[in-house]
Amino acid sequence: MTLKFNRNQLRAYFVCGTQDVPGANLETVVQSALDAGITAYQYRDKGTSQLTPNERLALGRQLHQRCAAANVPFIVDDDVELALALNADGIHVGQKDDRVTTVLQRVAGQMFVGLSCSTLAEVAIANQIRGIAYIGSGPIFPTTSKADADPVVGLAGLKQLVARSQRPIVAIGGITESQLRPVAATGVAGSAVISMIARSTDMPRTVGAMLTATAFQS
Repeated sequence: MTLKFNRNQLRAYFVCGTQDVPGANLETVVQSALDAGITAYQYRDKGTSQLTPNERLALGRQLHQRCAAANVPFIVDDDVELALALNADGIHVGQKDDRVTTVLQRVAGQMFVGLSCSTLAEVAIANQIRGIAYIGSGPIFPTTSKADADPVVGLAGLKQLVARSQRPIVAIGGITESQLRPVAATGVAGSAVISMIARSTDMPRTVGAMLTATAFQS
């Protein structure tokens, strides 16, 4: 049974694949993040990942089980076939990937759908599309996690996107612990991070800071 979407799932959103934790075990990293209290996990295995499609599927099954045990939504990045094969709770789609309308038709209510939007024009279009659960906006700050990242949005730009969007927004891109409160002050539902959690020396503290930043919204 898949988890239904709610805004609070965006408060401490962890995005990670094998390419983000070189030399480490992704299952172990994700379990530590779940134990620390993350509210959503996105399986984004691509780029320099060395996994074969079968390995990616097998690992996804293990990660989904861990998320389900923690009652945390398991979200797949970009790949509709993989998301369906894993019976994911959600799928996240970028502007450059399959058109979100096509994805919505393919998943047909089986899972919730998130969409990346970095401009007011993209948000305005998303507002007109029924079925989108949330918006991912960024990069808020410069990031090294994505080679093809869009231009930096910044805090002022993020606040404008939040004001325009009819769906909750999760901020992503270059966010550090010291920036969590300024990001939250824009009205976003939460922050999505890769390295801030993956490279944390104290995950409970890091995830706790993410939850505290948005506590006033709960």
